Amino acid sequence: MNRPKYLVLLAFLLIQFSATKSQTPNVVVVTLDGVRWQEVFNGAEYSLLTDEKYSHDTGLMRQQYWHEEASERRKKLMPFLWNVVSKKGQLLGNRKLGNKVTVANLYKISYPGYNEMFSGKPDWLFIPNLAVRNPRNNVFQYLNNLESYKGKVAAFCSWQLFPFILNEKNDAVQVNAGYEALAGTDSTSVLINEVQEQVKERTNTRHDMLTYECAKNYMKLHHPKVLYIGLGEADQYAHEGRYDIYLQKLHQADLMLEELWYNIQTDPFYKDNTSIVITTDHGRGNKPGNWYTHGFWIKGSGETWMAAMGPGIEPKGESKDKQQVHLKQLAATISSVLGVHFGQNLSIAAPIEGLFNDGIEDLQPPKPIVPEMSLIGLK
Repeated sequence: MNRPKYLVLLAFLLIQFSATKSQTPNVVVVTLDGVRWQEVFNGAEYSLLTDEKYSHDTGLMRQQYWHEEASERRKKLMPFLWNVVSKKGQLLGNRKLGNKVTVANLYKISYPGYNEMFSGKPDWLFIPNLAVRNPRNNVFQYLNNLESYKGKVAAFCSWQLFPFILNEKNDAVQVNAGYEALAGTDSTSVLINEVQEQVKERTNTRHDMLTYECAKNYMKLHHPKVLYIGLGEADQYAHEGRYDIYLQKLHQADLMLEELWYNIQTDPFYKDNTSIVITTDHGRGNKPGNWYTHGFWIKGSGETWMAAMGPGIEPKGESKDKQQVHLKQLAATISSVLGVHFGQNLSIAAPIEGLFNDGIEDLQPPKPIVPEMSLIGLK
């Protein structure tokens, strides 16, 4: 091969490599709305699994999710979490072992929970689960204002209030939520939009499978470096008192996580350079008679959990240390996994100690964000 052709080929290969391999770390955050730590760490609860009020086919549900040993029950319910994440990452929140993850906000419902989670501090001002524009900065806005992540931050959520929670209109972070149509003109986006149009009985929570397919297609086409996926059907069916469907939606979410991680590990852009963080916004009642509800008046509503895995996460498995972690620490933890400081000039909670490797270095100061606050109608 002559020298000019060799140099052209070398330049082409370098361009291809830079286009397919992420040079800075990536993170995917997944929330499973209203999922109790009890099911995550202990599997299905027998009294609810066998109560026809909450499980309409108790025999079938026992076949699917029951085992005498909690270590086996939880694998039947969430096999990916316990066969993969527990070996390659960390799980926090098993209160039977004295390991606690707790919300810091007073209200213990979804909007305050997500606000705490992504802003890094609980808000004493009560914002109900309504279409109120969030006045707080969040970690996704911050990351999108860094040169290395600008235009590479996106969120796909089942609950239709997320554009307000994450302040979509005040920043360039793309948020697709509820049954909002996708902007893409590719064949998959067109198909997803057609399927969404065919859903006749719509609630304020889109089917999680549709949300996941939207996010998966966006990852394939655009390779965001920071991606948030908010799943919500488990909470929806819990509020309806359907423990059987609540379990099925939790199992379905675990299957989505499994495919998501496989796609990450088989995509050169994400492989070995992407961490995943999984958590929930609040707990639920801890008694058979109130498991389906939550709020500041319901004991157990502030009890949550977290899981994380990836190149920046120490592979310690299920944490058995006596420890108190708060949901407000998640925002700084997400940015720390990426090697940057969120909230360096704000009084937010510190990252979770012992979860990730050290070596935090700020890339670029964020632009100031002063969002508006207004009460407006739902999309």
